[in-house]
Amino acid sequence: MKISEYIDHTILKPDATTNQVKTFCSEAKEYGFASVCVNPVHAPLVARELEGTSVKTCVVVGFPLGANASSVKAYEAKTAVEQGADEVDMVINVGSLKDGDYEAVEKDIKAVVAASGKSHVKVIFETCLLTDAEKLKACELSLKAGAHFVKTSTGFGSGGATIEDVALMRKAVGNGAGVKASGGIRDYKTAMAMIEAGASRIGTSSGVKIVKEAK
Repeated sequence: MKISEYIDHTILKPDATTNQVKTFCSEAKEYGFASVCVNPVHAPLVARELEGTSVKTCVVVGFPLGANASSVKAYEAKTAVEQGADEVDMVINVGSLKDGDYEAVEKDIKAVVAASGKSHVKVIFETCLLTDAEKLKACELSLKAGAHFVKTSTGFGSGGATIEDVALMRKAVGNGAGVKASGGIRDYKTAMAMIEAGASRIGTSSGVKIVKEAK
């Protein structure tokens, strides 16, 4: 697999304009990225821009804090899928995980998985806020809830992906789910280190730079 096929070309900044999102879609088509990852408001635009290509439309929900009601996350996911999202990246309720309220965390993920239908769900942990034991529990709950990927970070927390976290998450999910490394991955060397540690997807806004460095 080429490095480009691992990359979710990501534009989640609050001031992202229509033209910037269109540019990301053009780059994704040109370089053959896995997806373009955007905030929900841009879902219809991205789906239109990527129509007829192999590049997927990826939309974040409950982003970036994960502190929305599960029903709100589910509605967000359902709407995103109706508007063309192939993949949904949801943020868990980090506080519930830290409270040890595992039933609530599992239900939260399940609600989004159910609302997303055939679209794949990636579960964002915000690993910088968690202990290793909490990361392992989050992996277990994600698998039980039927998620397709576990994901390190939003990119808006105090820290991003680490090789150690990716390796830990890969060991925890085995072949049962993908692992997405995101947050702070800005060059080819770092991206490759994440893949070697077990990442099957890379979330980054530096996709073009990474592919050019690979050449």
